[in-house]
Amino acid sequence: MPDHKTVIITGANRGIGLELARHYAAEGWAVIGVCRQSSSELEEVAARMIDGVDVTTDAGIRKLTEELAGQPIDLLINNAGLLQDEKLGSIDFDSIRTQMEINAYAPLRVAEALVSQIPSGGKIANITSRMGSIADNDSGGRYGYRASKAALNAFGKSLAMDLKPRGIAVAQLHPGYVQTRMVNFGGLITPEESAKGLAARIEGLSLENTGSFWHSNGEELPW
Repeated sequence: MPDHKTVIITGANRGIGLELARHYAAEGWAVIGVCRQSSSELEEVAARMIDGVDVTTDAGIRKLTEELAGQPIDLLINNAGLLQDEKLGSIDFDSIRTQMEINAYAPLRVAEALVSQIPSGGKIANITSRMGSIADNDSGGRYGYRASKAALNAFGKSLAMDLKPRGIAVAQLHPGYVQTRMVNFGGLITPEESAKGLAARIEGLSLENTGSFWHSNGEELPW
């Protein structure tokens, strides 16, 4: 990839976000990592870090836009996320609200704040989950996570439609069941494998398939 290409990755300090940062840095992109708390691993690969950013708050979004003022963005990856569990009979609605803020509202906040800096030909990738698929839900539970990812999918689809005339493509991408701290490292694939698949889906994203919902392995997922 040309050296001038710039990717913004939220939640880039660990897990899938960190592996995406490593992948794009190795491909010659200028990686800007956005996170609440940086990591030495991210410092090794990022061209620039913007830490201390809580993307669920007005202040966090304001800091982000101030730090990125005038910066063209070729690719925005909304990766920051939170998985918690709620069971019927003891549902914690504060937990659901928190997941909605982080998993759904924050990516929309970031996209709205930065979209004016994404040129025609640019892309937005929302890291969602197949658990946000209503058609695919055959096990129940996880009320907040499922609902927040379904909301993110709806936001992403609307973004895709609104931004298509501006030449910006948007995808909703499921990373797979990945061995990260979020699932106590009990996943089926490594973060490296996930990042490679996600990058391939992003590479294949175009205005023709904008708004689609994909597994990192290339499978198109049901809504």
